[in-house]
Amino acid sequence: MDVCRSTKTLLIQMMVLSGLFSACRSPETKAMEVRASAYNSVRAQTDKHSNIAAWGDTLKPDMKVIAISRDLLDSGLYYGMEVTIDGLEGKYIVLDKMQGRWTKKIDIYMGKDVAKAREWGSQKVTIRWTPVDSTKITSKK
Repeated sequence: MDVCRSTKTLLIQMMVLSGLFSACRSPETKAMEVRASAYNSVRAQTDKHSNIAAWGDTLKPDMKVIAISRDLLDSGLYYGMEVTIDGLEGKYIVLDKMQGRWTKKIDIYMGKDVAKAREWGSQKVTIRWTPVDSTKITSKK
């Protein structure tokens, strides 16, 4: 009888530890194909506050920033999140959001280099991000 209790206790302890370790694993990276265009902080593309993003951040030409269509907020992307874009170096930060008419789309910020943005045009890209526990997000919507 004691052997059975010891075995059951050991099994329960192993299950608890297994659950704890699985909770410590980092979440899998998510990926999504989106349409990507480029934008600049110039008055012709925005308004008189061309370097102010939708959430109020001041954009500077050397920043790696993207704007996301609002539907991507429901896909696990949020303000301040780091995103990688296949084919481009580094990480981009979600600091801007687009008008409501766009879906499954990002805009890559290219400072004041309008020629570079035009050269980029519009293309399909895959973006990648690591989801986080939504209770830990202090998101601006």
